[in-house]
Amino acid sequence: MMGQRRCAVRLLGILLPACSHPAHGVTAEVDVSTYPVAAAIPTSRAAASVAEEPPTVQRCTEPGDVTWFTSPERPVGGQPLRVVALVDRPVDARLTVSLLPEAKAVEVLEPQGGPPFFWLARIAAPGVGTWRATLRFSPECGAASLAVKEGRVSATAVAPLGVPRTSLWGTRRAWSPSMEDIYSAWVQQLFDAPIDTQPTFAALHDVLRDPRRNFLFDHLGMHEDQQGTTVRPDCADLPYFLRAYFAFKLGLSFGWSHCSRGENGAPPRCSDFATNEDPFPPSNDPPVTLPSWADPERDRSGPWENNMKRLGEFFRTTLADAVQSGAGRTPADAEESDFYPVTVSVDSLRPGTIFADPYGHVLVIASRIPQAASASGVLLAVDGQPDGTVSRKRFWRGNFLFAIDAALGSAGFKRFRPIVRDPVTGRLVHGKNADIADYSPTDQYSAGVEGFYDKIEDLLSPAALSPTQALAETIQALEEQVKTRVTSVDNGRKFLASGRSVADMPDGERIFETTGSWEDFATPSRDLRLLIAIDVARALPGRIERRIEHYAVPEKSRADRVREDLERRVALELRERRFQYQRSDGSEWELSLEDVVERQIALEMAYNPNDCVEQRWGALPGTPEAATCTAHAPAAQRDKMAEYRIWFHDRRRPPR
Repeated sequence: MMGQRRCAVRLLGILLPACSHPAHGVTAEVDVSTYPVAAAIPTSRAAASVAEEPPTVQRCTEPGDVTWFTSPERPVGGQPLRVVALVDRPVDARLTVSLLPEAKAVEVLEPQGGPPFFWLARIAAPGVGTWRATLRFSPECGAASLAVKEGRVSATAVAPLGVPRTSLWGTRRAWSPSMEDIYSAWVQQLFDAPIDTQPTFAALHDVLRDPRRNFLFDHLGMHEDQQGTTVRPDCADLPYFLRAYFAFKLGLSFGWSHCSRGENGAPPRCSDFATNEDPFPPSNDPPVTLPSWADPERDRSGPWENNMKRLGEFFRTTLADAVQSGAGRTPADAEESDFYPVTVSVDSLRPGTIFADPYGHVLVIASRIPQAASASGVLLAVDGQPDGTVSRKRFWRGNFLFAIDAALGSAGFKRFRPIVRDPVTGRLVHGKNADIADYSPTDQYSAGVEGFYDKIEDLLSPAALSPTQALAETIQALEEQVKTRVTSVDNGRKFLASGRSVADMPDGERIFETTGSWEDFATPSRDLRLLIAIDVARALPGRIERRIEHYAVPEKSRADRVREDLERRVALELRERRFQYQRSDGSEWELSLEDVVERQIALEMAYNPNDCVEQRWGALPGTPEAATCTAHAPAAQRDKMAEYRIWFHDRRRPPR
């Protein structure tokens, strides 16, 4: 590394951690493969540590600490090698990975993400020997080296990890700010897609089995991602499944609680914290019968002597049965919770952060796209559906619902709570709020609901927006939401066509939370969100009038004239944007967004999978559109829907 502009700082063979501050002119290199397991796991970086960089600032300055990550854990000749370099601040740099002594190299010119910003290089079939990775400034910034990392490609694979008897996996490493960066980069890469697309995946395991998306594919060298493990989370499961999979691969701590949903005016509360080391802790309830995969007396030659199969069974049963959306809505000041509310900042709204809405839906941030001259900043998130699909959507008020109501708990953006080791008992426990740098019980709530949305909007788009651009993007988001409903309602059409028995309709508020065919094919939560989204889109001109100082309009323009012009534009956009759905006989029928808006009253009772698809899109009886309808929900179910209609009309889910 002689002659390089920077070098790694090594103290007795231990690399300086990412949160340390080296002397001026020297940047610390962080090698997570040797990061020690600590007694207390470091907490998140301070929320103020990363600020949004104006587009005019040159990115030719030192980016701070560089984190290196390689996968698989022990690279083997002839098998794919992935090298990732990560930094927290934007920099105009490129990554080169070369095989020594050969001159062949792979170069990655542009980073992804931000923060963290990362470069991912892939070598399809490296030979046995040494590889070298160099992160250097671009030629425009002088091409000086920022960091260098070397590693070995072995001739033989590492011995497989042992299979625990009752625990899930051993804790071999500690969570750290660098590990959180790698987690964020991994989540972003999993769901990466062009912004003008709406990617939907049939199941999470389809994403995990794709080595182009999953840079932890077969990370343990056991062909673990080629064993057909089924991973199909719903929205509440998704953040836990992602976190657990990542922790399993890297030997990190992982935990989950058993939480209430909140009822009788009380918010959700959590207890009975379980971890990868102790998945079945003692409880006041009757002793738990251990599942076969965790039975210490099980046959040592049986099917559960496979770590990936045990993980899949843990996902399918123990974890899926334990976690639910109440975990994301615990009060902001709760200590016994799996998530904590963050201070809103560029650093905290990163891939892997969740958004829990007040009514039981959970999304996971997948990426943030900075504001550009011609477009607003965008926050993209993924969510799981009852049918196992995972889809990506953009942040806007129609998708990310927010309310401040003590009985509902604390909604909003949250991150996984750090897990620390109790110095007395040695057990893994929840970290305390006071020790978490970006924890805040007030930042998202003190200004009310409108203040919350204003704060997020200002963070995503700090420069003044064009009102027409803001309107176009809002209508686009509404259109995406409608088209997503097309898929969900069509699943209901297929359910009816299959000849299966009538889906049982739950009573009361349980229409939003249940199991079986109703959960898979009914759309009460989605339809409530769509009705709210329609209100949000139609109210946008008035909101722009209220915040006219945040928009790029001529100084002499009157706010009321701007609003009137935008209202005309909303009507035009709704009229011109069109989509198709498949009717009961398989024929296509076209509607406009204007049709959907005009059918709001019908959409208040359009979520029942026992009704024909035409009725679920609000077609009036006796019209040509409704002529192909052949199925209707039982009268008793229609009566219940009429009783519950007020919830949809008032755009508010009932209390539990």
